[in-house]
Amino acid sequence: MSDTTFPKPRARRAWLSVGALLAVAALAVGVNMLAERFLSRARIDLTDQRLYTLSEGTRQVVSNLRDPVTLRFFYSRRLGAAVPVYGAYADRVREMLREYVSLSGGRIRLEILDPEPFSETEDRALAYGLQGVPLDNAGEQVYFGLAGSNLLDDERSVAFFQPERERFLEYDLTRLVHELSNPTRPVLGVLSSLPLNGDSRAMMMRVPGAGQPFQVMTQLRQFFTVKDVAADAQAIPSDIQVLMVAHAQDLPDATLYAIDQFVMRGGRLLALTDPHSESQAARPDPTGRPPASTASNLGRLFSAWGIEAPADKVVLDQRGAWRVRAGPNDRVGAVDYLAWFSAQGDSLNRTDVATADLSQVTFASAGEVRMREGAPAELTPLLTSSPQSALIDVARVREPDPTRVLAEFRADGRRHVLLARIRGVLSTAFPDGPPALPEGTERAAGLPAHMAASNGPVNLVVGNDTDLLEDRFWVRTQDFFGQQVATPTSDNGALLTNLADTLAGGDNLISLRSRGESLRPFTMVDAMRSEADARFRQTERNLTERLQATERRLRELRQGPGGNAQTVITPEQRAEIDAARNEIVRTRQELRGVQRGLRQGIENLETWLRVVNIALVPLLITAFAIGLAVLRGRRRAAARG
Repeated sequence: MSDTTFPKPRARRAWLSVGALLAVAALAVGVNMLAERFLSRARIDLTDQRLYTLSEGTRQVVSNLRDPVTLRFFYSRRLGAAVPVYGAYADRVREMLREYVSLSGGRIRLEILDPEPFSETEDRALAYGLQGVPLDNAGEQVYFGLAGSNLLDDERSVAFFQPERERFLEYDLTRLVHELSNPTRPVLGVLSSLPLNGDSRAMMMRVPGAGQPFQVMTQLRQFFTVKDVAADAQAIPSDIQVLMVAHAQDLPDATLYAIDQFVMRGGRLLALTDPHSESQAARPDPTGRPPASTASNLGRLFSAWGIEAPADKVVLDQRGAWRVRAGPNDRVGAVDYLAWFSAQGDSLNRTDVATADLSQVTFASAGEVRMREGAPAELTPLLTSSPQSALIDVARVREPDPTRVLAEFRADGRRHVLLARIRGVLSTAFPDGPPALPEGTERAAGLPAHMAASNGPVNLVVGNDTDLLEDRFWVRTQDFFGQQVATPTSDNGALLTNLADTLAGGDNLISLRSRGESLRPFTMVDAMRSEADARFRQTERNLTERLQATERRLRELRQGPGGNAQTVITPEQRAEIDAARNEIVRTRQELRGVQRGLRQGIENLETWLRVVNIALVPLLITAFAIGLAVLRGRRRAAARG
């Protein structure tokens, strides 16, 4: 009988373990290779606010690209190493750009460049108009911008990505791609009595910041070809697809007829009237006096179409009211001015593409919009006041007293429509044809034939506030190393762009909205700090008052009845001084206790957050492994039984 040598059980288990580890490694490599080959475009966005999920409008813009677009992302890694906030933001920008590339099907090409000082890459960044920012006192320039170009050598750029505009990152990127892919833009006509394109008189006076075009016009020109329409126009040019009439005062009948026939022929109208224009009230007339009238209306047109936009009432809203400086005779320093407010939350229509993704829109001395009973058209509210609102006479806001307005305010419990879509078959406001012209005025040649009614349903947007357009109510402009950077504080600009875009017939840019930020603050820590800081400030104030009272008492004790200094302090006075000093010591101890409690509470919370962030995932994996092992053990025991 021959001897056969078998490996020992322990050695065999060791070899099996090594083989299993090798198999797992090979499997991991194989899975990664297969994923890179077949799942390179797969994405899972687990962020709370879906920061890396592109909106439907962006997907449409990218998928409809006809010609290739090249994006060049210039980012100095030295900037991220020196300022981690920029490094985190750069990671998000880079990932977003890769999402655009992934969705484009090869029509977007991405280059990521690191412009070293005095390099050819830095020269290219400067040639594209990117902004170099000094990193230190040595003067080294760093870059964090984007340049794009198309086959026609058209160029667009983002000079410098600022963390303050992170909420608008998708908007900025998609706007750049959209401009490169759509050389022909819709034509937007503008008819207004406001200096939307800038005030030449203010510029001649060299007032800093005055006379510049409204930011909303700058933004609209990024998407539309904007044409001014004269206040005495007899016809709206045929190439205009959307007409915006904003605070157009005292229009003659010939111009009202031109607007009427534009709508009858299927033109899209964005009409903004105002019971009191804060923008106009803040600008004196050519003589230097306040304007005689600050109201506007389209009464003849609206009356024929069944629309009512009263010019004698203004909407007040307690929710979202702006905090303004109180009068000089008021005891309080600031007060809520209910005529200036931001519509937010359920005041925005979430089912309409133009307002679905907005956060807030600011109004100032706005009126309401409504339909007359039996009107032929249907009104769909886009923006309304909250139930904590009411109407007051417009005279109350022409010479405002915010404190009195607040004291006399009584909510009526109604939602007042501020901006609405109107759709329906309308009849002309001029059933007898073109109106007579003033004496000495000739009728323009080639006017279109008169239409008594629209061929089909017309689409209008009507609002009773033109201060939507005023910069100070929705945007803050700052100088950034010689460049003017506009940072929106409300979504007024996005609203106007969305409305004009939907009226022009395209929905691609509707989803361009403000998004969340990748830098998430510790809200609980901030709340604790705020609460403790409030207690600390109260204690500090009490301490200051006690110190001042003690100092006054010490002066009184050291001075005689006639105000002369005393050379001898009585035992009673000494005891009072000692008591006051002991009180100061106790108060200071209490102050230190508040500070110590603040630091300890925050440090404990931050420690727990670190423990959770560092240890939670390993603990979950360990618990999963233990549970899996227990489950497998039970299955084996059941199989053996």
